[in-house]
Amino acid sequence: MRRHHVITALTGAALLVLAGCGDSDAPAPGTSSGPAPASTVPSADPSAGRPSADPSAARPDSGLPPSPAPAQRAAYLAALNTIAPEIVNGKDDKAVSRGLDQCQSMKGEKDPAKRVAGANQRFIGPHHPDGFGPVKSALIVAAVQANLCPTY
Repeated sequence: MRRHHVITALTGAALLVLAGCGDSDAPAPGTSSGPAPASTVPSADPSAGRPSADPSAARPDSGLPPSPAPAQRAAYLAALNTIAPEIVNGKDDKAVSRGLDQCQSMKGEKDPAKRVAGANQRFIGPHHPDGFGPVKSALIVAAVQANLCPTY
């Protein structure tokens, strides 16, 4: 019974953090002021609909953010490995792809509980075929939003 209370409290705290992150257009406090904001600013530009020579550029019609810069990618993967090493499980490209897919689904979804449920379905591992549960999934959503799509 005590474990249930701890899990409930952690889930509630994670959802509160996510709710605070989702209402602001600015990056979350504690995120680096390096390449993350610069790489997301062009996608909000009205001229973003023009064809781009860069294949990793954001596709505004799809909701996908641009591929992360090397520093963003490293920070994102480190955050996931801190939550649980099995999330990345040595498959960096797959973890980044899942994160970008999570961004796409979060763009239109403002309900924190649905964002967490989506992450729980999307991020799986060999010993977690049904996801990592609501607490770790909330932390995954926070890592995705802070590192890959801070304006979503």
